[in-house]
Amino acid sequence: MPLTPGTRIGIYEVIGSLGAGGMGEVHRAHDTTLDRDVALKVLPEAFSADPERQARFEREARVLASLNHPNIAQIYGFEESGETRALVLELVEGPTLADLIERGPVPLDDALQVAWQIASALQAAHEAGVVHRDLKPANVKVRNDGTVKVLDFGLAKALDPEPAPEEDVSQSLTLTASATRMGVIMGTPSYMSPEQAAGTAVDVGTDLWSFGVLLYEMLAGERLFGGETVPHVLARVLDRELDLSNLPPSAPAPVRRVLRRCLERDPRRRMRDAGEAISDLEAALKPEVTASDGGTAAIAPPPPPGWRQRTAWAAAGLALGAAAVGLASPFGICLTPRPPSSRCCREIRSRASVRSRRAAFHRGSRRRSEFRCFRGRPGRHTRRIR
Repeated sequence: MPLTPGTRIGIYEVIGSLGAGGMGEVHRAHDTTLDRDVALKVLPEAFSADPERQARFEREARVLASLNHPNIAQIYGFEESGETRALVLELVEGPTLADLIERGPVPLDDALQVAWQIASALQAAHEAGVVHRDLKPANVKVRNDGTVKVLDFGLAKALDPEPAPEEDVSQSLTLTASATRMGVIMGTPSYMSPEQAAGTAVDVGTDLWSFGVLLYEMLAGERLFGGETVPHVLARVLDRELDLSNLPPSAPAPVRRVLRRCLERDPRRRMRDAGEAISDLEAALKPEVTASDGGTAAIAPPPPPGWRQRTAWAAAGLALGAAAVGLASPFGICLTPRPPSSRCCREIRSRASVRSRRAAFHRGSRRRSEFRCFRGRPGRHTRRIR
């Protein structure tokens, strides 16, 4: 049943359409009980009777319910009204990342902040045993306050897949097929990992590849893998030599390192964990990191506490010293110490000689007191008393 403004599903009243795609239609609705706006996601009418689509729809609800992270859009519930089934989701206001990239390259600081939040969301999902498999700019929203939300876990799967029946591959940009079988392509071609495009088994490395593509497009403002048809795009994903020369010169070394490691075609050499990307992005967000094509980022150590006050006092001392020199010179006062006279030197040497003789006398007295003589003149038959 098509949803039009005024249609009610349980306690939710539809306000209008927000968009549609291969994985569902999203509508804005109002929660009449809690007096808030939400997003209702329903299956397209053409797939509402498809058991496989229905199963995937329910799986998305369970996946979202298992995730709790500030950068992942929340699920509020699952509603049924007649033949219509809907996911009740958090309504995220603001443009998608695809909208921002269409305007041109995202400023470096903004791009790093967005990428850091996406990586945090991926880390939370991976720790919960969930792979997104369809990470792309259209599935990322940026709120007006800068908060990033990752959406649409419709293709997500657990890391331990279960067999599922095959179905035909759709011709939409998001290729839809069995979510867990090897040999079937799932995802959006331009953001698929090589193993995903080849139809082999996928793991968290697939999301990290997509993350690298997304980060590149934010910085460069252009598609990394484009083509006239889906086969052309997949061929470039599998074989095209990566060219990162279009990155802005200001991109620091940690960012380039993230891109090189995420966009490694061999899954065994690719970045293993989203936490590594988070660490590199945090390093790049420090203002002291220098831009470089390679090598290590030079990070200046922070100044010690109170350095400004100490510097000010030192400068004041130097100024007072200079003033003293300037005032003393006109009156003929010499501030440079003169060398001691020869008479002073003789007196100092004489005093030192007297002190050394006295010390030697006392040392000898102590040594003599440690010995006693027995029978005969001194020096014979003596022994040391311990």
